[in-house]
Amino acid sequence: MLLLFLLASHASAACTRASLQEATASYLAALSTGKGPTGISALAEGNVTYQENDAVMDISKGVLSVGIKIDFNRSIYDTTECASYTEIVATTGHPYVIGTRLAFNADNKINKIESNVCDTGDWLFNAKGSVDYNKRENWDPIPEAKRDSRAVIKAAGDAYIDAWGDASIRPPFAKDCARLEGGAYISGGNCKLNFPPPFNVTNRRYTIDEELGAVDIFHNFPFLDASIPRDPGTQTNNLIRVEGGQIKYIHENTVCAAKNCGR
Repeated sequence: MLLLFLLASHASAACTRASLQEATASYLAALSTGKGPTGISALAEGNVTYQENDAVMDISKGVLSVGIKIDFNRSIYDTTECASYTEIVATTGHPYVIGTRLAFNADNKINKIESNVCDTGDWLFNAKGSVDYNKRENWDPIPEAKRDSRAVIKAAGDAYIDAWGDASIRPPFAKDCARLEGGAYISGGNCKLNFPPPFNVTNRRYTIDEELGAVDIFHNFPFLDASIPRDPGTQTNNLIRVEGGQIKYIHENTVCAAKNCGR
């Protein structure tokens, strides 16, 4: 028990909101300059794991080495799991919508980078729409007295995804819930989705920020991409804002193996 306590204390001492913000800002700078691994070398372990669209790859050959003009970005910070998630949109030159999760070790070094990289041909892709609709939403910090617990935020995110395959589940949607799916915006409380069984969303990785009432869930979508078997499915992530226990906003970005996921 003492060892576990000491390990937890060490991790929480190294991982602060400020340190996550600083590291995430450095990642964004490296992404915009295209410096690849050299841009984050001071922040990362020597053997950092780098993934794009659920596939491990050479960091020097990924999107970090392209050089992207970032038109919009939003980040959430998880000081419990020592991770950040950042939504990035580029409309100039080659358009992108990128979701990146940075995971940190106990020494506050990045040990894993996962990026969901969407561009033309991915599900409902429209970078300009993504920027425009993002800017309409309010993601201000939630006053401390009104913040939901980590457990409530996670449960709301899981309920949203679990309901895809089980119509009996009632996610806690706000009356004005809105969903940004690729570059398409569905508002007015119309956030429920349901798909025919069998439907099991696997490989969920969570980033939770109580201050912003947010959870991002990286996972494998077992239905959408007609060119990929249901198991494991295609790479997707959902960023969800929870206010007062209710789901206010949902952002979904899904990578397609074939244009528009073959649909």
